[in-house]
Amino acid sequence: MSHSVPLVIGIAGGSGSGKTTVAQEILNRVGPDRIAYIQHDSYYKDLTGLPPAQRVEVNFDHPHSLETELLIKHIEALRDGEAVEVPIYDFSKHSRTAETFKVAPRRVIIVEGILIFTEPELRKLFDVKIFVDTDSDLRLIRRLQRDITERGRTTESVIKQYIGTVRPMHLEFVEPSKRYADVIIPEGGFNAAALDMVAARIEALLK
Repeated sequence: MSHSVPLVIGIAGGSGSGKTTVAQEILNRVGPDRIAYIQHDSYYKDLTGLPPAQRVEVNFDHPHSLETELLIKHIEALRDGEAVEVPIYDFSKHSRTAETFKVAPRRVIIVEGILIFTEPELRKLFDVKIFVDTDSDLRLIRRLQRDITERGRTTESVIKQYIGTVRPMHLEFVEPSKRYADVIIPEGGFNAAALDMVAARIEALLK
């Protein structure tokens, strides 16, 4: 691998599996100054044109709910040494804000999201594909905690969404995408041995 070509790492797994924790551990071990970090969640399609009642009914766990084409363009731009402006999504209102945040090119690009291995064009951009595998009961508990504290949801709405779309879409799209992974990490960020191996592999590829 040429030193001029960034290493692109995809981290997938179910909602609440611990993908962000794994990404943060890699950031800490490899160094945040060497990593450009992007989340697929930032690329949800803008639903500003829909009434609030209809926005809530959108299936946010289906691949069509995300503007993956823009994410692909951004990864390609970062690989070419160009900075990108990543959208900022307001999960409490189900719409994009008018603001963006700038991500500069780095030696390593980490892309995180539940559906990143389901899209062939996106999947082929990854040099290393990691799947974080966590039991469904833990994932549900973590999702409840996150959506209530960070996204302004009620317990009832989180459970309704989980039963209606999260679980069915996980079984249809997320779980089958595990077969594309190069590395499967059980227990996510709590699996120190797996994280040691992943960090060591990244260092070796960079050298």
